[in-house]
Amino acid sequence: MEDHKLNALKANVQEIIDLIANKNATEANNKLVEVSEELDDLLDFSEDDEDLIEISKYQVLLNQLHQKIIALNGHL
Repeated sequence: MEDHKLNALKANVQEIIDLIANKNATEANNKLVEVSEELDDLLDFSEDDEDLIEISKYQVLLNQLHQKIIALNGHL
């Protein structure tokens, strides 16, 4: 995976975490949807096993963040 894509992904995930920390569930959820779509696109075009492993780590993290958002918002 290209470094700039990975760095952008990290920054976007950090933004979701910051939004959750600030108790902004709506914006966090919107950003999570956006990042999930980007991750799906990366998955569609990745052929390298290392990239697929890295993407799967982010998928797990996004799922966990989604659970946090649901808990924060009291069921979106």
